[in-house]
Amino acid sequence: MTSPVSEGIPPYEFRQTLGRFASGVTVITATDGEARRGMTANAFVSVSLTPPLILVSVDHRAQMHALLSREDVTRFGVSILSSTQRYLSEHFAGKPGPEEAVPWFLHEGLPLIGGSVAQLVCRKQEAIEAGDHTLYLGFVEYARYTDDDPLLYFRGQYHELG
Repeated sequence: MTSPVSEGIPPYEFRQTLGRFASGVTVITATDGEARRGMTANAFVSVSLTPPLILVSVDHRAQMHALLSREDVTRFGVSILSSTQRYLSEHFAGKPGPEEAVPWFLHEGLPLIGGSVAQLVCRKQEAIEAGDHTLYLGFVEYARYTDDDPLLYFRGQYHELG
């Protein structure tokens, strides 16, 4: 006799619980033809040092999901925002400010966010379906960083170190 499959905890309770885990804030970027696209994400994790792999989680409803799922999109960027870049997190989370306020720069044609704590250029390695999200595994081809303080997200609010 098999036991019934549990529905798990309700989405609101799950979100509130995981909101107790402090995370950095990233902007995932890619190109759509000539257009630069970005999406705020705090579901970002280092996976492996050798080879250098990261993972980002993207909701199926997000425009970035439609873009990253395309075969012709083979690379994406990750910019880890600094404590002074809250406005960029909000911009790419659906509360856009003026596009000219985004400090874009290109690395080999891939858009990244200038002034961020770190930038990564990743080759799309694998897409893994996971419930209502897709996990994109990226092979890191390029990285640069600063010693600036990161923007943090905790219990649904932005914070800074200290």
